[in-house]
Amino acid sequence: MRAANFVESFLLEVSFFFKESILSEDYALRPGFLQAIDCRLRVLGILVILLAVLFSRSLYFIFFIYLICLFLTSASKVELGFFLKRSWFFVPLFSFFISLPAIFNIFTPGSPLVGFRVFGFYLAITRQGLKGASFFFFRVLTSVSLCALLMLTTRQNSLLKVLRLFRVPQIFVMILGMCYRYVYLFLELLQNTYLAIKGRVGFICSLDKKQAVVGSIIANLWQRSYHLNEQLYQAMLSRGYRGEPVVWDDFKIRPVDWMWLFFCLVISCSVFYWNAKID
Repeated sequence: MRAANFVESFLLEVSFFFKESILSEDYALRPGFLQAIDCRLRVLGILVILLAVLFSRSLYFIFFIYLICLFLTSASKVELGFFLKRSWFFVPLFSFFISLPAIFNIFTPGSPLVGFRVFGFYLAITRQGLKGASFFFFRVLTSVSLCALLMLTTRQNSLLKVLRLFRVPQIFVMILGMCYRYVYLFLELLQNTYLAIKGRVGFICSLDKKQAVVGSIIANLWQRSYHLNEQLYQAMLSRGYRGEPVVWDDFKIRPVDWMWLFFCLVISCSVFYWNAKID
């Protein structure tokens, strides 16, 4: 019973997560700051800031960029609670646990800040280890936050069109668009199939029966996915699709868009100037 409840709750939570991710495109339609910037310069500006974060040797500068990211989030009419929930989990949290052992002297020797004994072994948090772990964590956090903000404030079709303008391979853009659109559809199909089998079979059955049920779900989902893929592709070809994402909106560059790009370039150039001054 517990295993069955776990499977059901897992499917529901994953379905809710993908549904929330897809419906979050509503933020891209709000009259915010980044939404008003031309999509091409918006993506280019975020990439420039990402380069500045990756090459920066100042922890204060990375933290300053993260504060700018939070300010842009608020100016773009995105709730901070929703944004922090999307940007702090998974990759930043995982990077925190990866970088945590590096603060101790057994991995990063250096000047001890705090020392203590554990089962007779002397452990100390070193200044060099804490600095290196902080650099790694805040770089990942700031980079993920900038990418999440770009995804929230940019419509999926427009982002795919910009990727093609930046000469990203056509097959990659097409696969990315298909996955984004239909991963939730297949997940909902899996959930409905599971609920249908649950209503007919129940939870109490032998191990062989459970394995047969799981096998039938996998085979049925694969077969239906294959047929849907073929029908969808034929329908797209009949409507004039040739592998290029087409959107109704034409990109128009205004003076405020150039100001945004100039601001991003100033940040990036200041980083490289500061790095050269340190050397």
